[in-house]
Formats: sequence, C-alpha cells, structure tokens
Amino acid sequence: MTATDSIFAGSIPAIYHDQLGPLLFEPFAWDIAARAGAFAPRHILETAAGTGIVTGALIREAPRAEIYATDLNQAMLDVAAARIMSWRVTFRQADAQDLPFPDASFDLVVCQFGIMFFPDRVAACREARRVLKPGGRFLFNAWDSLEHNPLSRAAAEAVAALFPDDPPGFLARVPFGYHDKAAIEADLRAAGFADIAAETVRKPGPVASARDAALGLTHGTPLRGEIEARGEGSLERAADAAAASLELLGFDRGAEAPMSAHVFTARA
Repeated sequence: MTATDSIFAGSIPAIYHDQLGPLLFEPFAWDIAARAGAFAPRHILETAAGTGIVTGALIREAPRAEIYATDLNQAMLDVAAARIMSWRVTFRQADAQDLPFPDASFDLVVCQFGIMFFPDRVAACREARRVLKPGGRFLFNAWDSLEHNPLSRAAAEAVAALFPDDPPGFLARVPFGYHDKAAIEADLRAAGFADIAAETVRKPGPVASARDAALGLTHGTPLRGEIEARGEGSLERAADAAAASLELLGFDRGAEAPMSAHVFTARA
C-alpha cells in the first residue's frame, strides 16, 4: 500500500457515493446487513463505514440495534451524516487499527470492503476482537480478484494501457488485492479469532452507463491521485479510455456487471 491508498477527500466521497454506490456497494450492503440482522445484535460497530451505504441497510435489517458508524476519513462520514438521520446511529471518525472504544463494547463488528485498506490488517482484526463481547462476531466482506470482477478489471486495464511504462495499480493492489481466503483466515487466527466461516457471494451490479462507471472508478477512488500524478489531462484521458472499454464490452446503460466477493464471519 501507499500513503494515499486510503485517503478519500475532496470531491472523491460524493463521486464514490453517487457513481459507485448503486453499482458496486449497494448489492452487497443488503447481503451483509441481512446477515448482521440475523444475529439480532443490540450494539453494532461499523468500521470503514464510508458514505453510510451499509449503515442505512443496518438500520432496516437490525431494527433493535444502536450503531456506531466509523471511518478514517471524516469527508466520507460527512456525506453519510447528511443522508442518514437516525437516533440509533452515531457517526465518529476513527482508525480501525486503534479504536476509541472500551473492551467488550459491541455484539457485532461489521465492515464492508474496508479491510483491504488497513495497512496492518491483523492489528485491525485484533482491535475488532478487543471491542467485541465474548461470543460476539466480526462480519466483513472483501472483494474477490479482478478476474472475477470483470467491469473493474476492464477499467483497470484500460487505464493501465495509457501508461505502459508506469501503470497505476491501485485497483489491483488494494480493493481487489486481498482476495486469498486462506490468507484472510490466517490473519483472523493471528488476531485471536476462531470459529471462522467464509462464503463467496456473487451479485449483479446495475450499470447506469459506461461513463458513470468509468467516472466512479477513475474520479471517485484513490486511483484518481495515481492518475493525476501522471500529468495534466491524464484524469480525463483515463476516464475516456475506461468508458470506451466498458462500452465495448457491453457494460453500458441497463447492463448488469457480474461481481464476486468473500464474506467472513468470525467469533470472538
């Protein structure tokens, strides 16, 4: 990881939410929230909550729970707080590797597509275990490889082709770079978890348009910084190349993009 891989600031949070939320994150948000609700938790900690896509689903699927939704980036939480107004939700800036909560505070820790961004994943898992009550659960998902997520793979390859001598590698390196289920389970065990279950879940992502998807991936993620570092005009060139590739492959208005992710549950 690089120093900027987990920074979501400026215009990135709004673009992330508007362009990528419905496409990539909402389908899995309802899946993970339904799993959370099945545990009937009363106190939930959400880490890497981002713009609150899972938070909103948890309000519905876990109707008795008090929810603390946290993220490293205050700008992401600002988008979430502007959208979600519920007495059951408290938004708080926090580093998942150093949580500001007492031991044994929560029945459930939930994290959607966030663990890949933690520089020290074992430390983050250890913190999740620390704040869980005995028998509490850590529920999270992580993207499968780019091979099994063809829309994101096509965009990544189109952008990389523009800079063959120094291709931006954020998508492969971070969001889609932590996909080995055995390695993830090993990190959970190193953090002290046992009774670990993993399941691969596949969902269709509704494509509003090739252009919207391309803008989301190039402008609404930390990939943006990598592209901009390659010179003036690079960002728009990257968006155009990604959009053209997605359109050529049929990922345009009204299409559905196959997506794959791994869902883990571990007991404290």
